[in-house]
Amino acid sequence: MSRGISAFFSKRSTLRDYILILIGTFLMSVAINFIYEPMELITGGVTGLGIILKHFTGGIVEGGFPVWATNLLFNIPVFLISLKVFGFRYISKTLFATLALSGFLALLPSFALFESDYILSVIFGGLLSGAGIGLVLLTMATTGGTDMLGMLIRHKSPHLTVPQIIFVLDGLIVLAGAVVFGIKAALYATIAVYVTSKVSDSLLDGLKFAKCAYIISDLADDIAQEILVELDRGVTGLNGEGMFSHLDKKVLYCVVSRKEMVYVLDIVYKHDPTAFVTISDVREVWGEGYGELKRRKN
Repeated sequence: MSRGISAFFSKRSTLRDYILILIGTFLMSVAINFIYEPMELITGGVTGLGIILKHFTGGIVEGGFPVWATNLLFNIPVFLISLKVFGFRYISKTLFATLALSGFLALLPSFALFESDYILSVIFGGLLSGAGIGLVLLTMATTGGTDMLGMLIRHKSPHLTVPQIIFVLDGLIVLAGAVVFGIKAALYATIAVYVTSKVSDSLLDGLKFAKCAYIISDLADDIAQEILVELDRGVTGLNGEGMFSHLDKKVLYCVVSRKEMVYVLDIVYKHDPTAFVTISDVREVWGEGYGELKRRKN
């Protein structure tokens, strides 16, 4: 039984990806509706913005403007622009994840699971949202929002990196939460963000430590340079030959985390949408940036 579950998580398939997205977005919705929203914890993202908007519209709309609606409406223009810039194939799973998250937020009720207990709220909220985000990232997708907006901004401002943009966007939302709900709630929300990042990173690293990519492109030098600068990851150029054309080809080889692979693909697509890319799982990585190589004991 356990071997079958392990094989399911390790074997890449479209069905597996969409199932993981559904599970992940459900866990995220539980954290938002049962913990973050009732406790007024703003951890960033469009859902955090939705919680703030719901607070201010309580006197206009009964119960306030729902978070799921904010998440859906905000992402409509973002995805329409992304569709034009990146194409449907690039955003298809992220679009599904965004719709699934909005759907679960609409279906699940909103109530305080831990009432006024901030400690339990940030711990379990971080565990649930971290596991949910990790499962979505395993499929090479995101839940849209500030992640997708960050990619669009970077497309227009290539001197910025996607993580930098997302950090600023989410930071502004957390800061807005501090202004609206007070510094105490904001400090606890920061702890929840930390727990979330640790859980999602542990999930990603625990199932598969990293991903490796082979990239064949006539613009290999441009792609390699941006990976080196923007992601601060090493890239190795291999000399190859196309056996049909007998032309010399540059093959790039790089190893990155699962989360970083999303950005690698973004970089490749930006420079050469016709590039040939293969991605595979890496069980262990040793060397600069991943840990010192140690001799195993017999």
